[in-house]
Amino acid sequence: MLFDLVYALRAAYRQNAGFVMSRRTQSAIRKFKDAQGNYLWHPPLTADRSATLIGFPVTEAEAMPEIAANSLSVAFGDFRRGYLVVDRTGLRVLRDPYSAKPYVLFYVTKRVGGGVQDFDAIKVLKFA
Repeated sequence: MLFDLVYALRAAYRQNAGFVMSRRTQSAIRKFKDAQGNYLWHPPLTADRSATLIGFPVTEAEAMPEIAANSLSVAFGDFRRGYLVVDRTGLRVLRDPYSAKPYVLFYVTKRVGGGVQDFDAIKVLKFA
């Protein structure tokens, strides 16, 4: 099933692709083995590298759902090409001298957003 996910992505996107999943999903997938009994998961070789799954880096994202029936728990793709982060320039500052006398409170907000830009660059694995 993981190999099907990898090869569902076009070759141009596979070059910079990686897996994204939650911590509990990683825990379950770390136990997967191939036909020869070798683990598909490999720990990082150095401290500045990430672990690999079938030769692709793995990123932990707690926002991803855990493995359950009909869950989309594993994403694979080139997220730099597939996802666009929109970051508005500037900050909005609100000065509040009244709420916490004798202190002055500052509320700072920044608007950011994002969304999928190229649906061909990211594939998701659905568990049955």
